Amino acid sequence: MVELTIDGIKLEAPEGSMVIQAAHSAGVYVPHFCYHKKLSIAANCRMCLVDVEKAPKPLPACATPVTNGMVVHTRSEKAIAAQKDVMEFLLINHPLDCPVCDQGGECQLQDLAVGYGGSASRYQEEKRVVAAKSMGPLISTEAMQRCIHCTRCVRTGEEIAGIQEVGMVGRGEHAEITTFVGRAVESELSGNMIDVCPVGALLSKPFHFKARSWELARRRTVSPHDSLGANIIVHAKMDKVLRVVPFENDEVNECWISDRDRFAYAGLYEDRLEHPMIRENDGSWREASWNDALQMIVHGVKAIQEKFGSDQIGAIGSPQSTTEELALLARLTRALGSENVDFRLRQTDARFDQALEGTPWLGMPIAELNHLDRVVVIGSFLRKDHPLMAQRLRQAVKKGAQVSFIDSAADDPLFTHIAGRITTAPSQIANAVAQVAVAVAQAKNQTPIDEFATLEPSEAAKQIAQSLVSGERVAVFLGNMAVASDQASVIMANASVLANTLGATLGFLTAGGNTVGGYLAGATPVNGGLTAEQMLAQSLHAYFVLNVEPELDSDLGARAVETLKGATLSVALTPYRSAAESWADVMLPIAPFTETSGTFVNAEGRAQSFKGVAAPVGNSRPAWKVLRVLGNLFELDGFDEETSEAVRDTVISSGVASRLCNDIKAKPALLPEANTIERVTDVPIYRTDAMVRRSEPLQQTPASALPTARIHAQTLEQLQLVDGDLVRVRSAQGEITLVAQLDNTVAVNSVRIAAAFAETAALGSAFGQLTVERV
Repeated sequence: MVELTIDGIKLEAPEGSMVIQAAHSAGVYVPHFCYHKKLSIAANCRMCLVDVEKAPKPLPACATPVTNGMVVHTRSEKAIAAQKDVMEFLLINHPLDCPVCDQGGECQLQDLAVGYGGSASRYQEEKRVVAAKSMGPLISTEAMQRCIHCTRCVRTGEEIAGIQEVGMVGRGEHAEITTFVGRAVESELSGNMIDVCPVGALLSKPFHFKARSWELARRRTVSPHDSLGANIIVHAKMDKVLRVVPFENDEVNECWISDRDRFAYAGLYEDRLEHPMIRENDGSWREASWNDALQMIVHGVKAIQEKFGSDQIGAIGSPQSTTEELALLARLTRALGSENVDFRLRQTDARFDQALEGTPWLGMPIAELNHLDRVVVIGSFLRKDHPLMAQRLRQAVKKGAQVSFIDSAADDPLFTHIAGRITTAPSQIANAVAQVAVAVAQAKNQTPIDEFATLEPSEAAKQIAQSLVSGERVAVFLGNMAVASDQASVIMANASVLANTLGATLGFLTAGGNTVGGYLAGATPVNGGLTAEQMLAQSLHAYFVLNVEPELDSDLGARAVETLKGATLSVALTPYRSAAESWADVMLPIAPFTETSGTFVNAEGRAQSFKGVAAPVGNSRPAWKVLRVLGNLFELDGFDEETSEAVRDTVISSGVASRLCNDIKAKPALLPEANTIERVTDVPIYRTDAMVRRSEPLQQTPASALPTARIHAQTLEQLQLVDGDLVRVRSAQGEITLVAQLDNTVAVNSVRIAAAFAETAALGSAFGQLTVERV
């Protein structure tokens, strides 16, 4: 630590830190534009010039390291004169269009111009004009002449998103921020460029000209789209959501959010179900009152219980539902006499629950991801499944961490380097994990466990092992694909052996916004109950389906819809009409997360409660209230809570941490090699849930392009196909026609086909054998 004085305040600051950081820690504000605490120092704007004693001229506070005995004046005549001179230069070419600028009212340049700008400009020449650049459907650049060349956007892309998609060309007043020729900005974190822009040069295209900042109510909530649980602020006008921005929380999302969190709101008001609907005998729909719809459900379920038994009732939730909703769904189902309740829509291994000791979770606080030095990620499309966790690991890699991957598609995580990688068919992921475990044991001069005694590790496995054994803070993470696998229990068991051999932390990245909350709420089958896949594969007589679009959310795809159609009574609790009108008998309009209160429990076990931030659409009701009223109408005990907080307390009042456990009971094993073509399935980042799929701006991005059959060159040759061929792909469930696309990141003997599209729903399961032939 070094001692210095800033504006008469004596303080200590870490050696190597900058004057601006020391000033801000002491509560002294230094005006700035290009400086950002999460980005590297550029020192381009010079707005932070300060007067340092014994220095011949003002120095930039953002690029001047603190020294012992330094005396700094931020408000001296010399400092203020320098800051005003800089402001005059910045305003020379800046247009006077504040009345029509979306940034007006929350603009850093506006604020500082009040204190440091002149009342009139001495510049009489014509201002420069900068042509708008095409950055895609999310970022508006219609007024790039406002740019002050702070390069925050450039550094955000390069340092946070991990890819340089924008840069600066030209010099002096001819300098421009631009994209690469013919390229849009496609990063899953691109919207953060809008947040860091201190002027109105980069704006949200979906929000453009929708409202002025002072008209917006600001309300804090939690994003449901992935297991990070990003803290967000929703901006609403007339009780309608118009914009989403990050709420800073260093322990969760820092000051960033993904584009999925930011722009999913655009799907809030599309295709909304506004009133309860009942299907008539001729298949048509009629609007009904809440009382009529609920009474029909009660009478229908009681009739099914009497005729077929309570075990013919099934309840299916989603990992985007709140803890309160899932708790009441499970409570209602069990009170009706059934154990058939589940929210894990893509889980396919029936042995999964028997393999677990407790509630699977990340195994550590999210903030610790930045401080790991060795990591192996198993079965994850990391950047797309967990964008901000990938960002934290990206920062760790910059500090010397080594990250390895075992997967079936070698997507680029945008790290500066990857320590090792095994890309293999989905059926062989468990064996690849076992190979690394053996290589680790050999590197540590230990004897591999008996189950792996005959296994000889590959060179790739040895490379990963050498990386892992050289670390102190080591983690083994299981991704969404590994957990969804039909061999998930074996993958977990082998990963547990690897973690134990390393002395590492075993963690689950978990899907959706509330997987941990779903486990805590008891929304999983016990005592012989059926999983979601089993319920949708078998034909039950009654279904309660909460927040689910079965064709796109379920692993069974089109088959799930047929099962629900064939039921005696299918009840859909959904915000969206088209999610259920093809199969439901009763549709109940429920509120999405923005219109209800509830709790999400993220991957680290952090319970985050929130209130509704917008008015319900039409006659929608919070799902927890609907389920509670159903319990009352069935005359069941235990449905007396008046608030969502009371429901939450029944779930987590005893604590969360004691119930989190990643101990694996399943036995490790080696699996036989498959000599067939296997499916590799990803759920694209903007196809993960119903709201995201209805967000038009997100659906216009390349990440939501129609799926193709992505195949390695070796596999194409084996199948006698070429890039661009139209191919027929068959599974045990159905067939589809796609265009073959050469993709050498895909494992050999595999075909990568995205799920969550109507075009691929007929294939069904994300795992299994495929046949591929030219049409």
